[in-house]
Amino acid sequence: MAANDSYGDIRTLTPAEHWKHFEKSWVALQSYTYLGKGTRYLDVGVEQEIMPLRHDMRNSTGGIMAAPLCIASPEPCWRDDECVPAPVTMSYDILDTAHGVKRVEVLRSVISIGRQMGFSRARIVDADDHDRVIAISTGSGVSLGGVPPGFYLVDNPVTVLEDSPDLPSLRDVFGVVAGPDGALQIDKVTPALSSPHSALHLGPINIALEAAAMDELERTTGTAAFQVEHWTVLMVKPGYHGPFVARATVVGRGARVGIEATMTDAGNGDRIIATASASFRRVETSLPSR
Repeated sequence: MAANDSYGDIRTLTPAEHWKHFEKSWVALQSYTYLGKGTRYLDVGVEQEIMPLRHDMRNSTGGIMAAPLCIASPEPCWRDDECVPAPVTMSYDILDTAHGVKRVEVLRSVISIGRQMGFSRARIVDADDHDRVIAISTGSGVSLGGVPPGFYLVDNPVTVLEDSPDLPSLRDVFGVVAGPDGALQIDKVTPALSSPHSALHLGPINIALEAAAMDELERTTGTAAFQVEHWTVLMVKPGYHGPFVARATVVGRGARVGIEATMTDAGNGDRIIATASASFRRVETSLPSR
């Protein structure tokens, strides 16, 4: 069983310690900072939910990948100043491959926030042309507990990277590697990959699941020229131990195929922590280069 190297579970702390822990964990978490996305109501100076689209957020044909959309528009929209939130369902329909789009903006609609469950949806649009809708997202989540008063906005500087075809892949940055049996895995929870309650964050979960899906598509079809069109993830259980192992299966044949992917916590009895169901379209024609 791998050690959990996060900063610890925010739910175990005193009210006086809570927000300092949140600030420390939030700044360390690279899901948002590395992809260049600030979060309204939590980060200092962030007025809009905007995230750049770089080469490392695109597939081999230059189209948008699913995981960056999950990070741009995490579902549900339940803020950490309201509760200790955890996602349950995250679902994305990709309507536009986003070729030529430099930034996406999230136009958010909160459906319902209750004591224990929250529901929201959003449109992910070209930040420079709101009529160009890249994807729609929706999801639900659960409150793991209340929070004390005293929240303050976090000075959370994002990573500003010059876009380049030479950027490392997201899987490399987030520590997704081949395990002993060839399946992809994330070795353990670190501060860069951890939610404030010390579980593996939704960002690396989605990155690893999509990497496993793309690898299996290429292995079974001989090409990586696929564009994701639908992506749904169920967060089944929190992952605390690791290694976290991601495997995928291709379902169906033809121009449009399905993916069933699963992430398990090998350090906790191979317990399933997340599953993904997705559809991909084979890209047959030449598209603009990334």
